[in-house]
Amino acid sequence: MDQVSLVIMLFAALLIPLVMAKFKINSLPTAVMEIIVGIILGPSVFNIVSMNSSISQLSTIGVIVLLFLSGLEIDFSLFKKRRAALTPLEKKNAVNIPKYSPVRLSVYAYTTIIILSLLLAAAFKVSGLFSDFWLATILFGTISLGIVIAALKEKELLSKAFGQTVLLISVFGELIPMMGLTLYASVYGSDSQSLWLLLLILAVAALLLLRFKPFFRFYQNINKSTTQLDIRLAFFLIVTMVTVAESVGAENILGAFVAGIVLKLLQPSDSTRERLDSIGYGFFIPIFFISTGVDLNLRTLLTSGKTLLLIPLFFLAYMVAKLGGYWVLKLRFKQANALAGTALTATTMTMVLAVLRVAKSMKTITADQSGAFLLAALLTCIVSPLIFNKFYSAEKEDLVKTAVHFIGANLSTVPVAQQLRKGWYDVKMYTNHPENYQTYHAQAPVELLENFTPIDLEDHDVFDTDILVLGHIDAERNYQLAKAAKDYGVKRIIVRFEDRNVLNEHEDELRDLGIEVYNTPEANITLLRSLIESPSTLLMLQDTENSIYEVKVLNHLYTNVQIKNLQFAQDITISQVIRNRKIIVPNGSTTIQYGDRLIFTGSKQDAPRIRQALATAN
Repeated sequence: MDQVSLVIMLFAALLIPLVMAKFKINSLPTAVMEIIVGIILGPSVFNIVSMNSSISQLSTIGVIVLLFLSGLEIDFSLFKKRRAALTPLEKKNAVNIPKYSPVRLSVYAYTTIIILSLLLAAAFKVSGLFSDFWLATILFGTISLGIVIAALKEKELLSKAFGQTVLLISVFGELIPMMGLTLYASVYGSDSQSLWLLLLILAVAALLLLRFKPFFRFYQNINKSTTQLDIRLAFFLIVTMVTVAESVGAENILGAFVAGIVLKLLQPSDSTRERLDSIGYGFFIPIFFISTGVDLNLRTLLTSGKTLLLIPLFFLAYMVAKLGGYWVLKLRFKQANALAGTALTATTMTMVLAVLRVAKSMKTITADQSGAFLLAALLTCIVSPLIFNKFYSAEKEDLVKTAVHFIGANLSTVPVAQQLRKGWYDVKMYTNHPENYQTYHAQAPVELLENFTPIDLEDHDVFDTDILVLGHIDAERNYQLAKAAKDYGVKRIIVRFEDRNVLNEHEDELRDLGIEVYNTPEANITLLRSLIESPSTLLMLQDTENSIYEVKVLNHLYTNVQIKNLQFAQDITISQVIRNRKIIVPNGSTTIQYGDRLIFTGSKQDAPRIRQALATAN
């Protein structure tokens, strides 16, 4: 029977996304549907699946992997202090953004959640409905990070400011109650370890980070398909941190979350994260969510009058505790999205399960109260995503063009800038030569600067851009500015080197930093060879209707899909796939992988839409 239950759960995990796609059920995240299906399969309805030791162990691994992947999702670049947080285009188009970064908003929002949770816990204590003040505070302040991530992923929002803000609020909503639970168990429990031992978790995390810091620099050279060293490292980190956390009396999910942060700081490749997502969301995490539903016996819980009274009260408390976030999110995002984000942060399940498990072992909560907290948490997981999907729409800042800044206005850069302005790019050029300014400012958006020092460029917001092209004739100056731009945090930097000697001296250093370099004579040679070997190259270059494009595939909807099965396969021609710095000549059966760079041709009307679809991180 044990194996049959597991088979049914795995079949349900396979069937749920297929049914949701078939009937276009987009209002609820897959994780919530998995919990609902678990309730239907369990003793609440059909009773064809029962919990056993094997499923419980897999479920525990599932929540550990879920929290590990949650730590891996945090964008730590948001915490990096920069002189200016925005591109000029964002400053021009967005409202109130300069003051409020995702980090600041998330801190403000979760502060309101703590305050409201304390007030609600006090109200329950005074009314006599629930007397454990600190336990109620922890429960009301929890947010289900796994469900929030699932909802943001399905909306492709994790790479956007709104998604990162909601994610960080949810991180606080999982991490702070987790720490609060550890302190609660240490103070009121009988067999907990000393509080100072909790510092060992951070000490071990720091030690692992320092020990494996150079790992991803060299593992590609020795990695083989039969070794998968990066995945082995990930599970080593998980098991180590979970073991340390449990040894000092903390929850295993705290160790898993810290392990995810450690791996994130080690800067794994996109393919590593893709495979970890596949392992987690493909097997362990669905078992956790389905088993959560199976574990809820509604027949028993709903027979108690006190439980029926407490369910709506606890549900309202979960929701009201998050209301302060609405006014915080309104500081940057439009009103409907502030409501959507507030609703999504009201989802709570994962930490509620952990808190109630500890509380029951400490005998500080009754079965009726525990059941009411669980069912109320389940209601938030159904209602909140529905509100989120109903009200969310794209922010203005997510619809702006890609900002490209050119340093150097000359015959090599001006024609390129003119062509880019016709597409989905916002272009600005900078020169320190008055003669060049007089020559080109009527043809392109050129600004005249006295100096090209890093401080001057920062003061004029030149480094506030998505793409920086250093097209100045002075190769040594380009090298210095490229490093300054990288330190500042420019996402993509392209550098021109006319002096091959300077390029030879710095090429390896720049490539290690992720900076792209080019040399005009070599580019001309490559073009001429392409014309000789492929005469159609000239037709593509001269074609006024079609053009050549490059895009990095970050959208999971288009990964592990053969080129011939892409929904826009008839609209573009993919000529090259660049994977791990190797060029692949594709055919219809070539499978697109996460992180691939595609070189393709397409019409100037369709290509921007297709590029945006492929490059949208979800």
